Amino acid sequence: MSNLLERLFSSRKNWTLPYVLFAALFVVVPLLLIVVYAFTDDGGRLTLANFGKFFDHPEAVNTFIYSIGIAIITTIGCILLGYPAAWILSRSRSRYAQVLILLFILPMWVNVLIRTLATVALFDFCRLPLGEGALIFGMIYNFIPFMIFPIYNTLLKMDRSYIEAAEDLGANSTQVFWKVVLPLSMPGVVSGIMMVFMPTVSTFAIAELLTMNNIKLFGTTMQENINNSMWNYGAALSLIMLFLIAATSLFSSDGKGGSEKGGSLW
Repeated sequence: MSNLLERLFSSRKNWTLPYVLFAALFVVVPLLLIVVYAFTDDGGRLTLANFGKFFDHPEAVNTFIYSIGIAIITTIGCILLGYPAAWILSRSRSRYAQVLILLFILPMWVNVLIRTLATVALFDFCRLPLGEGALIFGMIYNFIPFMIFPIYNTLLKMDRSYIEAAEDLGANSTQVFWKVVLPLSMPGVVSGIMMVFMPTVSTFAIAELLTMNNIKLFGTTMQENINNSMWNYGAALSLIMLFLIAATSLFSSDGKGGSEKGGSLW
């Protein structure tokens, strides 16, 4: 027995076996179950009726489109607020820089539901109505750290010699930012977009709490169908969501290669 264990763990490749088993049980198998349920009916027969049901219900399609719109608005808001914050943090050399970074990290240590309930309490305290505005505010508040840190890490690791070369060639600060810094930081922006857009499309708890269940997102639709034991239709909706995420991932991968090359100065 000891010889068997010694041979098993003597190769470094064998150390990956636990991770392979974990991925197979908790990633591959659930995805296969989603595919099986999506393309079958209650009797286990192959069918496309689950997808047809989605396209035949304008309410579900409109909810899907509306969720994408909310995700796009949230992502744009996180970029507009997160990029300047990441830029300031990356350029700060004071002892307070680490304190500011910690302040951005601290909310991530708190459960998203608790943060959302705190947002609801804040709106109640300010006597502001809950609705679409509160939803967008809560989305940006919850997901903006996931935009700041990829951009911050990219800016922090950026080779300063590119900036110095641009300045030596006569570029002013504005030209340096638009022609050098921004193109070289795009990998961080793309990573931030992926980390914000994907969970925003599929979330449901934030929308339920910040709109008093008056606004339904696509994640809420999936949750309601699964809770009502409509596994096949819920799986089809989940698969549609996975297709959207896969398409977003492929788009970001195609755009990342060109963004790493930077831009010309003039």
